[in-house]
Parts: sequence; structure tokens; C-alpha cells
Amino acid sequence: MIEARIIPVTPFQQNCTLLWCDKTRKAAVVDPGGDIERIRAVIDKSNVTVERILLTHGHLDHVGGAAPLAEAFAVPIDGPHQEDSFLIEGGYLARQCAMFGWPPIAGFTPARWLGDGDEIQVGDETLQVIHAPGHTPGHVVYFHAGARLALVGDVLFAGSVGRTDFPRGDHPTLVHSIRERLFPLGDDVQFIPGHGPMSSFGEERSSNPYVGDGLG
Repeated sequence: MIEARIIPVTPFQQNCTLLWCDKTRKAAVVDPGGDIERIRAVIDKSNVTVERILLTHGHLDHVGGAAPLAEAFAVPIDGPHQEDSFLIEGGYLARQCAMFGWPPIAGFTPARWLGDGDEIQVGDETLQVIHAPGHTPGHVVYFHAGARLALVGDVLFAGSVGRTDFPRGDHPTLVHSIRERLFPLGDDVQFIPGHGPMSSFGEERSSNPYVGDGLG
């Protein structure tokens, strides 16, 4: 089965997640936005072997530590969807750093861009990739069917949804992604958001004022 541990990182308290297969102890680090030493300490304590970095989307607080962590462990970076390439290649990442007062971070190119329906192996476990644009055009979600667990990045939060006022964000597209791509996975699915506490699709479908059943 898949195991998960949330590691809040950066001044934005972004939920970096360490995922691993409990049989093989092979692991993936999802959205390492920064605080590399904190992430490495959790990896060491968990006694796992990191085999890849996974990204949900290209915003700074989710990708800031990806390249140095991938270099440290000699592992590839997978994701997000190529529509987010403008966020992590070239000048936009540098502008994000300047905007938020972060030390400069060089742009990078993932080893593999991900598309809807792709699969990712973590040890003997399989994650399904779901393209869920709106917060960013290339945002992806990782879903483990057996554990009924989704890592949704900044698409959906407990009681809220992702911002769409950043470049190429689009609110109607975001709502469509949540209601048509995520909620059909099942009310019982628990999700780890990019920030804040976990919730379930059923809880958000019934009560979230932005995307719940009362939205109309």
C-alpha cells in the first residue's frame, strides 16, 4: 500500500508530501517547494529510497526545491503538464523569486512532462495522473485508487479553491476540473491539498461554497 507524510515547507506552509510504497520503501517527493534540509531529514527518518520528484504545477512554492533535491538524490523530475512550462523554464521563475523576495532559483526542465491518463510508479504502487487546469493551465493531480487518496496541489482546499488571478489562471476551468475530473472519483477519496488540512471530495462536494452541490 501507499504511505504518505505531509511536510509543510516555505513561508507559505506549502504541503510537500513524501509518498512511499510500504513494500519496497521506494518513494516520491511531491512538490518540494523549499526547505530542502527539512525534507531530507524526514526522508532519512522514514527509511525510504527516493526514486523521483513529482510536481503538480509550476508555482514557486511548489517547485523551488525540485531541481536541487533531484540533483542531490540523482533522480528525475516528473510533471507537471507541459502547459506549465512557461512557469519553470526561463524568466518567469526568476520573476516569481523577485516578487516574493526569495533567493534566485534557476529554471529547469522536467525529465518528463505528464498528460492526462499517464501513470507513475512509486515502488510497486501506481499513481494515476489527472490533468486539472484552472489554477494553472498545466496543473495535474495524482490519484492512488487503492488508498483512495489524491494529491491535488492548489486545485482544491478544505472549504476553498485555488486562486485564478495568476497568469493563465481561469476560474470556470478550475470549477470544471473539480466538479468533472475530481468529484467523480468518489466522495470517499481523501485529498492532500497544496496548503492547509486534508479533506474529502464528499465533504467539499456537500459544503464547499465555491464548488459544492449548492453552487447550481
